[in-house]
Amino acid sequence: MNWITNYVKPKLQAFVGKKEVPDNLWETCPKCSQMLLKKDLDITLYVCKHCDFHFRVSAKKRLELLFGSNYIIIETPKIKPDPLNFKDNKKYTERLKDAQKKNSSNDSVVVASGTLGKIKLTAAIFDFNFMGGSMGMAAGEAIISACEHSRKNKLPLAIFSSSGGARMQEGILSLMQMPRTVIAVNSLSKLNLPFISVLTDPTTGGVSASFAMLGDIIIAERNATIGFAGSRVIEETIKEKLPQNFQKSEYLAEKGMIDIVVHRNELNKKIQNILEFLL
Repeated sequence: MNWITNYVKPKLQAFVGKKEVPDNLWETCPKCSQMLLKKDLDITLYVCKHCDFHFRVSAKKRLELLFGSNYIIIETPKIKPDPLNFKDNKKYTERLKDAQKKNSSNDSVVVASGTLGKIKLTAAIFDFNFMGGSMGMAAGEAIISACEHSRKNKLPLAIFSSSGGARMQEGILSLMQMPRTVIAVNSLSKLNLPFISVLTDPTTGGVSASFAMLGDIIIAERNATIGFAGSRVIEETIKEKLPQNFQKSEYLAEKGMIDIVVHRNELNKKIQNILEFLL
């Protein structure tokens, strides 16, 4: 609990009436701990006005930031849930249902077709809110569907990654999506269709080890965590201290692993300029 909850909110409720003060009025910045009004975050594209921290955004919000209202959702193949009958302290089917209800989506990747400026393109968006943006069979099929839509309609493709990696509840079937998605995105080059890979916080595990690092142009948002294994695991394995900001987008750009780091409020224009040059 904090002073906003204990002091400010009760005062607001007393002043305007409890029903007029929603519970989700404020958002705390994870970096600087400043309290931000959510309506202000909408204006700043979910970037903290105090420290420039880039909040994670849902797939729906990302589509709105990219296309506004000028897009259509592309249906992706329905996959039989829980192929391994996986259960830890909770059934996988129950976890899926909870995530689907919470996020109003079928799985961690949403595919859409829209217009950015005057350029039509296909976009596949990972949603970290859906089981950590993990890539299972449904997500793999969604990426493949996005590639197929681009090939069929001769459109460039942009994939916005935000993922913890392969979905452990699907075991080897999840890992199989790595080569499948690599083959799918590589097929675009045969038709000279650009593939823009946008890495957002975090892009890790099997996603970073497959299609996410294969873009014709690889863009990263500021201060995004990008890598395969976590830094703590690496340090414990090699018995060495890693450099400061290791696996952050700025560090990777300096080392040549990605092409450019872009502030969110400049991202649309940058993608548009790149596609205008490539098409």
